[in-house]
Amino acid sequence: MRDAEAIYRTPLSAAGGLAVTGSGRQHARRAVTDRKLPSFAVVLVERGQGWLETAATGRMSLTGPALFWLFPNRVHSYAPDEDGWDERWALFEGSFTRDFVRLRLIAERHPVVALHHLDEMVRLFGKLHADLLDDTNLGQASAALMLHRIVISAARQASGAADRRQERRDMADIVETLRRRAMQPLDLAAFAAEHGMSPATLRRRFTLETGLPPKAFQLRARMDHAKQLLATTDEKIETVAAMIGLDDPFYFSRVFHEREGCSPREFRARYPRV
Repeated sequence: MRDAEAIYRTPLSAAGGLAVTGSGRQHARRAVTDRKLPSFAVVLVERGQGWLETAATGRMSLTGPALFWLFPNRVHSYAPDEDGWDERWALFEGSFTRDFVRLRLIAERHPVVALHHLDEMVRLFGKLHADLLDDTNLGQASAALMLHRIVISAARQASGAADRRQERRDMADIVETLRRRAMQPLDLAAFAAEHGMSPATLRRRFTLETGLPPKAFQLRARMDHAKQLLATTDEKIETVAAMIGLDDPFYFSRVFHEREGCSPREFRARYPRV
């Protein structure tokens, strides 16, 4: 990145929620010192290093890939080292910025975000810049959408949520596996080992994902299946118990009553087959 580019736009009067008022990119070599901006700004450092200084944070070292937030009417300074850095930037304003701050998606005391997924951020900044070049109502609205996505992506990367999304997908697969096997006996230690973790770790992560520990989740799935069988078949109570993996029909009836507030027979009477 060698050629400097900059676009500035006057926001539409109707675009009060979020408006992008400028965008650019350059290979920066000079320092910005003791400057105030009338709007918010975000600066993406793709590669290179230097520093950022604000009243809220003091001087901080900065190494790309990273981005930092600048707040309106706050004195700030920043500079790359002698080799310069490749940067993209955007200026923005509007009422949505109050929500960004209130929700701590951007924070004056923590303005720098180290990036683990630079390609995604470069794509968003590139699309924002292209939208602003378009200079139509649709282009400005799309640029605001890209800025919103930049905020969300940065917040996710700052919190580690981007990495946790894969964990959530993995955990969802484990939940679905247990759901499919719910009528079979559960050996928690073996089940955890199958998924490469200790029983304690699996129990903790499973509970975070579903709100229930594995055995309670299994029992709920069994009871749900029992209700389906009671409402849609004429199978005997002891047969229903066996079909959901419980060999003792008296234990089944007791657990069913504790959970549903009625006996299996009473439940069947409430939902006669059509």
